Amino acid sequence: MPLESRLSKIIYVSCLTIFLTGLGSWAVLAHQQNSAASQNQGADGDAHFARAAASGNLAEIQLGKLAADHASSDVVKAFASRMVVQHTTAADQLKAAAQKDSISLPGNLSSHDQQIYDRLVKLHGSAFDREYAKRMVDDHQKDLADFQNEAGSGQSNDMKAFAANSISMIQEHLNQAREMLASVSQQSTNPRQRSSASGR
Repeated sequence: MPLESRLSKIIYVSCLTIFLTGLGSWAVLAHQQNSAASQNQGADGDAHFARAAASGNLAEIQLGKLAADHASSDVVKAFASRMVVQHTTAADQLKAAAQKDSISLPGNLSSHDQQIYDRLVKLHGSAFDREYAKRMVDDHQKDLADFQNEAGSGQSNDMKAFAANSISMIQEHLNQAREMLASVSQQSTNPRQRSSASGR
């Protein structure tokens, strides 16, 4: 084989080897970068869940205390009292899990929850009962979806365990909130029905 042909073959093989080696290194580096990005996104997701859950606990506690003075229905007052007790316990459990993951939690209501509180504080009696009951149904429906998502897709074992252990409580609260809403809605329609009947 001529010398030039051998040199050309050697150069070709060397270039091909360098190219394939570089391609392999790029693939490994890209995989490592994607894995690191996924881990960071997972950690951010856990922190976002924890802060949202902490804010939710604060809201349930503050609104529950408000109901003691503003509600007229015994059903609403009983439900609100349970919210204060059980969400205080949940807040303590969340705080313990967050400390293990070095996640800082809010100590005040979110702007959204503060707006809700400011709206409810102006209501009393049956008007408060209805609005509070609607809020509890909406909040616990959202909470249930968020906690189920964290329990199934979270990265932190501590946060996943907290979410999974809380699901049954949230489902119970949602069922009770729906019953409460049905009760106060019925009470609000009965006076109109009686008034209509007496006017005939």
